[in-house]
Amino acid sequence: MTDTQAPARSDRPLMAAYDTALLDLDGVVYAGADAIEHAVDSLATARAEGMRLAYVTNNASRPPRVVAEHLTELGIPAESEDVINSAQAAARLIAEKVPAGAKVLVVGGAGLVEALAEHGLVAVRSLADGPAAVVQGFDQSVGWAELAEASYAVASGLPWVASNTDLSIPTARGVAPGNGTLVAAVRAATGAEPEVAGKPLPPMHRETVLRTGAKRPLVVGDRLDTDIEGAYNGGVDSLLVFTGVATPAELLAAPAKHRPSYLAADLRGLLEAHPAVERLSDGAFGCRGQRAEVVDGELRLTGPDGEGDRYDGLRALCAAAWTALDRDGRPVDGRKALAELGF
Repeated sequence: MTDTQAPARSDRPLMAAYDTALLDLDGVVYAGADAIEHAVDSLATARAEGMRLAYVTNNASRPPRVVAEHLTELGIPAESEDVINSAQAAARLIAEKVPAGAKVLVVGGAGLVEALAEHGLVAVRSLADGPAAVVQGFDQSVGWAELAEASYAVASGLPWVASNTDLSIPTARGVAPGNGTLVAAVRAATGAEPEVAGKPLPPMHRETVLRTGAKRPLVVGDRLDTDIEGAYNGGVDSLLVFTGVATPAELLAAPAKHRPSYLAADLRGLLEAHPAVERLSDGAFGCRGQRAEVVDGELRLTGPDGEGDRYDGLRALCAAAWTALDRDGRPVDGRKALAELGF
């Protein structure tokens, strides 16, 4: 991993510097049924240049086969083995807790059912069926009855594994409740805490490495608290794209574990080298002519006259903001500077 007080430099395009892109899906590759702008062409170029593409998602609702079919329909050729989801990581955790062939109460969709079957476990939908554990993942079909059944089972003392605890999920219509909101309902009813498999926690990273064999992976995501923190926890580099949840303002206030190695508007960032951010002699930070510093507790752009674009300005702002945050323990105001860059 790189210095987390400034975005990293890569003299080569990221698709050449890393062997595998571990790509989040929702908010990175697609939003709902539609591909995000520039995703199809960027991924095609990266693949043609020899980068392996693996799709790593906390969404446990659909089996890898179905996700791969959706990607292929969007013009992004993919096979089942290219997709790793939190259902698979959750199923591995469950398999380590219960006897072979055990029944597991599933609160979620087909993705969880197939992941359990891969480990020889049997999915059931009622506590009356005698499950040995409970696994919970996102699915649009989950309602009160399923949450109540999970609550009864968890309250009885069964082990409880959640695929992930993302509070929200991007859709074509906007941001909607994610699995974390459903987990919160069971938590509120029982007072129990699940073991969580998905990003940003180690079980998901372990599952991804086991299935891809990546030697020098690059995590690509749109969320600071899952994708970027997951890369931090796994000790690997990351690229943040601004096509989903994260905003530039949140990035400026990010603690070390939420700071990406690289940042870009979208997946075209995979195809590019990334410029250095330099500490200047007067204490400011510069990136291709864009210059940023903290003055009286406020981030200021003090030299936007070079060849750099607004993302170079954001890189410089990040370095100034993160350095000040680590030194003083509190975020600095970057609203005016971001507005000047058009964010």
